[in-house]
Amino acid sequence: MSSQEQTPAPLYAKREPIFPRRVSGNFRTMKWWLLAIMLGIYYLVPWIRWDRGAEMPDQAVLLDLANRRFFFFMIEIWPHEFYFVAGLLIMAGIGLFLFTSALGRVWCGYACPQTVWTDLFILVERWVEGDRNARLRLHRKGWDFEKVRKYGLKWVLWFLIGMATGGAWVFYFADAPTLLVDLFTGQAGMIAYLTVLVLTMTTFLFGGFFREQICIYACPWPRIQAAMMDEDTITIGYRDWRGEPRGKLKKGQLDPSQGDCIDCMACVNVCPMGIDIRDGQQMECITCGLCIDACDDVMDRIGKPRGLVAYMALSDEIAERDGKDPKSVWTHVFRPRTVLYTAIWAAIGIGLIVALFIRADLDMSVSPIRNPTHILLSDGTVRNAYDIRLRNMYHEPREFVLSVTENPDLRLSIEGEEGTAVTVGPDEMALLRVYLTAAPETDSAQADRRPARIWATLSGTSERVHSDTTFNGRNQ
Repeated sequence: MSSQEQTPAPLYAKREPIFPRRVSGNFRTMKWWLLAIMLGIYYLVPWIRWDRGAEMPDQAVLLDLANRRFFFFMIEIWPHEFYFVAGLLIMAGIGLFLFTSALGRVWCGYACPQTVWTDLFILVERWVEGDRNARLRLHRKGWDFEKVRKYGLKWVLWFLIGMATGGAWVFYFADAPTLLVDLFTGQAGMIAYLTVLVLTMTTFLFGGFFREQICIYACPWPRIQAAMMDEDTITIGYRDWRGEPRGKLKKGQLDPSQGDCIDCMACVNVCPMGIDIRDGQQMECITCGLCIDACDDVMDRIGKPRGLVAYMALSDEIAERDGKDPKSVWTHVFRPRTVLYTAIWAAIGIGLIVALFIRADLDMSVSPIRNPTHILLSDGTVRNAYDIRLRNMYHEPREFVLSVTENPDLRLSIEGEEGTAVTVGPDEMALLRVYLTAAPETDSAQADRRPARIWATLSGTSERVHSDTTFNGRNQ
């Protein structure tokens, strides 16, 4: 290699930790309130009780995987009703599109679990090590007793938060008080311990060490958001027409030839992503608003109007640069794209609510036995067999009477039962083997196929449900 040839620059740059400075203001206060509310909901919801009777779980929110049911207060979702869960997931996706189109990455800045737990971990870090400058000094100094003590305490607190996070998650899948005792007495299942361990370590690493790296490299949303945003989307921006050219304060006085930005770096120092909002729109920006609080505080101190860094639409920044009045906030929020998203989101929500209130609390499915399709008995009678799943989605045992219509030739019987009535326990599904038979001289016995409709009627009431099937004759 020639001595004049230069070594190529490395493709990998070592991560420089970001130590955001503490800031106060409207957006920081709102983030604290949201953090407290969301963490409170996450940690406390499994402990809310809801009386469903003696034979049913009394946990208000429970993902009962063992019995394949989902309880949400007075609502119970069964496996065959998974369309409710699918609908909620679709609503969540469209809601994310809606908020991003209207207000940028507000989900990322205020409600994303990565943001919430990172805020909590930074709060612990600041409490143990001090504010930004103290943390920077500690990070750069060599290992000594002080650094070991502070880092050790910080990591222990992070680990405890991670353990509480993992523990709270498993409480959604089993009775929380019982599982808590089992976890501490060693009687819980191995899957519970493994789940807690995995979530503990992911929370510990993501919130404590990876932080903004998860948002930039692991999360796909920063790359998708551009398709959701346009020049009318309200997001965080810097009014460079007002702030440039930048200049430092000289003896406490502002130079009239300079802009309002005094290049104090306050907006950069508070940013949890480590970016400079003055460089324009960036993929890393999560629109958390902390740079607005920091800049407004500086503007107040130097006697300049707030809003050098603010929530705005790109079209407004251009209009202001030309001396025009910006559009109203509602003009940006309510535009064709957001109205369309809102209409779709509302239509799905209304559909799910209607489906929830009109659904019956009993359900039946019929599956014909295909091998063989029919059996010819010794007296010439033709018999077909069916597997019937009868669900009693009610909190008390109920008796159902099975019958068959659409074909007067057929007779119904239940394997193991003397009559056609069967009792199904509360919130249970009964698997029945049912037979339909046709006498030798009937048309159904001699024909190829005939329609049949099997009914399940709630005993003593007119409430019933049916399922259509076919009866195979001897010529099948």
